[in-house]
Amino acid sequence: MGERRETSLDRIFDLAIIGGGVNGCGIARDAAGRGNSVFLCEMNDLASGTSSWSTKLVHGGLRYLEYYEFRLVREALIEREILWQIAPHIIRPLRFVLPHHNGLRPAWLLRLGLFLYDHIGGRNLLPPTRSVDLSRDEVGKPLIANRYVKGFEYSDCFVDDARLVVLTARDAADRGAEIHTRARAVEIRQVDGIWHVTVEDTLSGVRKTINARALVNAGGPWVEDVLASGAGVNARAKVRLVQGSHIVVRKLYAHDRAYMFQNSDGRIVFVIPYQDDFTLIGTTDRDYDGDPAKVKASAEEIKYLCDSVSEYLTNPVTPEDVVWTYSGVRPLYDDGASEAKAATRDYVFELDTPGGAPLLSIYGGKITTYRRLAEEALERLSPYLRSAKAREGWTGKSPLPGGDMDVSAVSALTAELIRNYPFLSTAHASRLAHAYGTRATKLLGNAKSLVDLGQAFGATLTESEVRYLMANEWACTAEDVVWRRSKLGLRLSAVETAALDARTRHANGGWHPDHPRCLADARARHPERAVGPDAVGQDLDHAVARRSRQTDIRARPGRRQGCHRLRCAAAFGGDGLPAVHQLSLLDRL
Repeated sequence: MGERRETSLDRIFDLAIIGGGVNGCGIARDAAGRGNSVFLCEMNDLASGTSSWSTKLVHGGLRYLEYYEFRLVREALIEREILWQIAPHIIRPLRFVLPHHNGLRPAWLLRLGLFLYDHIGGRNLLPPTRSVDLSRDEVGKPLIANRYVKGFEYSDCFVDDARLVVLTARDAADRGAEIHTRARAVEIRQVDGIWHVTVEDTLSGVRKTINARALVNAGGPWVEDVLASGAGVNARAKVRLVQGSHIVVRKLYAHDRAYMFQNSDGRIVFVIPYQDDFTLIGTTDRDYDGDPAKVKASAEEIKYLCDSVSEYLTNPVTPEDVVWTYSGVRPLYDDGASEAKAATRDYVFELDTPGGAPLLSIYGGKITTYRRLAEEALERLSPYLRSAKAREGWTGKSPLPGGDMDVSAVSALTAELIRNYPFLSTAHASRLAHAYGTRATKLLGNAKSLVDLGQAFGATLTESEVRYLMANEWACTAEDVVWRRSKLGLRLSAVETAALDARTRHANGGWHPDHPRCLADARARHPERAVGPDAVGQDLDHAVARRSRQTDIRARPGRRQGCHRLRCAAAFGGDGLPAVHQLSLLDRL
């Protein structure tokens, strides 16, 4: 394995955060924006856990009204439009059709719930609920004829969940936060009222210790494991791990609305237009007992989802139709509910001060309320932070990177990209506009043709975009690029995937100081540099030269040879997709 080197930093951060999911990154952004020095470490990639395995919705949670979660629903409904306005490129309005099912919830109850849903959360921009005659309206055409004749159509929002996390982290870093991925917190301890967090680089084994006045445990499903790593705190709150699985099939219908289907077991299943050519179906709710990193959709869950939607759709969905599955573990607060579906989605904080320094652990929560969770977390920590009160509420007004435009401007941005870069297809320009917003031009640079964007990997993914993701969004592996920064893994063929993998295989020398993670950090250290492909290329060219000088050093016995190749042999795309290796996208692109 090679010897491990212990290093330490003398700086004392105002706040250290363990966990790079939506909650951890949300707190980092808010704290940095208020003037605090922030350090965040994530043991894998940003959003590699629960935050990227959601149903992709920013919503109030209509079904939570049945469990009298009025405060949670109201807060989520308010946040729904706030998030849409600060990130209109990755969040968009979506209309949902809720058919009335004879024998289940009565129509009057659905109408009452939707009336509350429209009015308790300050809906200003989204259209209201309407009744739908499913025998006449186009949204009734995919449904079994004469079985469902009445329904309702209401509003919520769709979100690219993983990009929401990454852009939140990017904004935090732009405001001075240090974001470290592939960095596992292996020990936390207090010395003289200061937290000492020992962080291990999971690629190299190098350890360093950082110091902080306050510590946030945003470990998600691993929240209790963080507490067990030496904090000396006996957590009173308990986490309930609930598995939610989803399936993706080819596009099921032509219109752009989603469906919310009721099941006889009391659960609901969403059917959502996804990535233009696909349909997303989910989710399940069942308790999970195992390693959260190894969760995957079971055959039983896949069949359950297929059967659930087939009760409504004219054309049944079978397991053979599934092109991709994904599954995540929700770290819910254990409120003693008898069934997983009834467990609260609200968040709970536990603040401990062993030895005088605060440790705030987070249980539960949902993507929609992550911004408010961050505000409340800093309110809890305000007695211990120097700048906790400054600029309170600013995160609801300042756009995320690329989101500095009107909520209706994405189509106009797409048209502008096509005018300025006429070699882009409409599909390519639209994808870039929805992923990067107004920052799309930074990865396109001064390109005059597709050739100027470098190697084409397929499905509109180019070398220029990969370089941008490496330098600005902490992408290190092929999986980071095609399954979290995008969902192009759904479109890349086996041959195209192999070509991308071949490029990453060429960079198998392990971690080094010019790792892409460091290139992303360099953007913050050297703001005078451009962030376009040319500037990134200069950094990468420097890395190539540096690595050529170090070849003889790395060949010596005892050095960590090819640790990325040996360590990252994992499934590239989840169940049912071609398996390729996750290898670092380093300077050889």
